[in-house]
Order: sequence, then C-alpha cells, then structure tokens
Amino acid sequence: MIFEDFERALASCHHKKHVSGIEVNFFVDDCIVYRDSWLGKMIDLDTNGDCFWYGLVPDGSQAYDYGSFEVFVNAKVFYGSKSLKDIWGSISFLSLGGGPVCEMLPYFLGQDNR
Repeated sequence: MIFEDFERALASCHHKKHVSGIEVNFFVDDCIVYRDSWLGKMIDLDTNGDCFWYGLVPDGSQAYDYGSFEVFVNAKVFYGSKSLKDIWGSISFLSLGGGPVCEMLPYFLGQDNR
C-alpha cells in the first residue's frame, strides 16, 4: 500500500456512515518486536475528534494515542527513534478494517460500492 492510500483510507472512515473507526494489523519486516502490531483511528468520545493510535506489542507497553494524523505518522515510536514514515518501506499489512487489504482498500478509498 502506498502512503497516500493509507492516509486516504484513515481519513475516509468518518465518511462511511456505519464505520466509526478503522483498525490495521501489520508487521515490520525482519523485526521480531513488531510482528503483530496494530494501528488505527477512532472517534474520541470526549472531544468528538479524531484519535489515531498504535498498539505495537501484545503486552500493551507500547500503546500510544494522538490527536492528529501528522503527529501520529511522525511520532518516533518504532525502535525508540523512528516514525511510521521513517520505516514505511518495511511495513507489511495483514488486514485493513477487519478484512484483507486487497478487498478493503477499495472500499475505504471510495472505489467500492458497499
């Protein structure tokens, strides 16, 4: 998935009437630490604004929330000094919005009539 499609998919979830958020399961290639990681976007019920989040390791010790997409993708949460943008070429996506990326990406990009 190219970064621009990822950004559009996360932005689109508020435009889908029955989608209040989006979850993405991924791993970082050749990395044992980030082999079952999650990220996503949801609505912050207190502010009604966006909440972008990471759940990078199963024990919850690397879970982070952000109020803007730019801060989210530039946060140095990987390896203590790298952002999602920094390691983008090493990300492999397992699922998007609960389904296979190849099936769900067109839906979130508005190229599917579901």
